[in-house]
Amino acid sequence: MEERKAETGPVAAAKGGATPAVEIAGVNLVFQTADTPVYALSDVDLTVGRGEFVSFIGPSGCGKTTLLRVIADLQQVTGGSVRVNGVSPQAARLDRAYGYVFQAPALYPWRSVLRNITLPLEIMGLPKAERSARAKRVLDLVNLSGFEKKFPWQLSGGMQQRVSIARALSFDPELLLMDEPFGALDEIIRDHLNEQLLDLWRRTGKTLLFVTHSIPEAVFLSTKIVVMSPRPGRIIDVIDSSLPRDRRLDIRETPEFAAIAHRVREGLRAGHSYDDHV
Repeated sequence: MEERKAETGPVAAAKGGATPAVEIAGVNLVFQTADTPVYALSDVDLTVGRGEFVSFIGPSGCGKTTLLRVIADLQQVTGGSVRVNGVSPQAARLDRAYGYVFQAPALYPWRSVLRNITLPLEIMGLPKAERSARAKRVLDLVNLSGFEKKFPWQLSGGMQQRVSIARALSFDPELLLMDEPFGALDEIIRDHLNEQLLDLWRRTGKTLLFVTHSIPEAVFLSTKIVVMSPRPGRIIDVIDSSLPRDRRLDIRETPEFAAIAHRVREGLRAGHSYDDHV
């Protein structure tokens, strides 16, 4: 595992003992539109511990991505409170406490793999030698060593998404936010990347928040699964996984995996039933 940077700023000051990675209390979010308000999130409460792998699952439009954006300070709540590493989302963002991986890799085609990864470090003003050293470390973490000089158009979709993950890790954030990063990939590649992501999580000890529409993916990856209802997004169930952290794809054939997947499905059904009666 790569050497961690010395931490400064409000996030470092807030750290200590059992400070959760994320604390969400009574969060509501309403979008004001021209005709009628849109209620995106309603009374959301959630605590995420350090080093957890938490997946958010629910139907399209339930607020999964919106909640991730709230944590990232890309969207502001209209009620309730959010703390990231013990400070406000804005303070966490300014302290570069999280990396964000979007649904699409969003790589610059005219920049090499190395220069795509080092872009945040260039913005931070780090010297070239340090940028290259950090890029090589994270390329090793995502199993792409040797591809530094390639361009995005020379890589498969799965490799491009790994470059995106490496870029998010380049400044060594405490938290990694991932918004359906494998949703557009075929099942075989997706399974392979799921295993690689779990290995990366174990090696780095980071906190991961992961949005998905796939029940098997959520159950396979997570230490905790957050099941959300249709809009306005509510948390229907929070499932703590009993599966071992060191797991491989064949665990999906076990009764324990099936039992957790069944509970997720029941939560999704309950969310739809609740929505039908409000």
